Amino acid sequence: MSSSHMLINMCLAIPAKVMTVEENKARVDFGEGVLREVNVTLVNAKVGDYVLVHAGYAIQVLDEKEALETLRLWNEVLDAEAQIKH
Repeated sequence: MSSSHMLINMCLAIPAKVMTVEENKARVDFGEGVLREVNVTLVNAKVGDYVLVHAGYAIQVLDEKEALETLRLWNEVLDAEAQIKH
């Protein structure tokens, strides 16, 4: 494949707020009512913490300031993408 036709794959991890924790599962809030169950065996997450979620796993606990800034930037990307499509 020529360099001008190279495909780039990217994996994303998105911050979410921990709402409940039961054993190795947590219910997290990605914002705007998007709730999901994720596996928390890789981190020590508590209710109220923000975690970085990738492929259904919480991979890191974030401080609230860092999580909210990341979410703000992610929303800017989504807004810009929406503008391009319209």
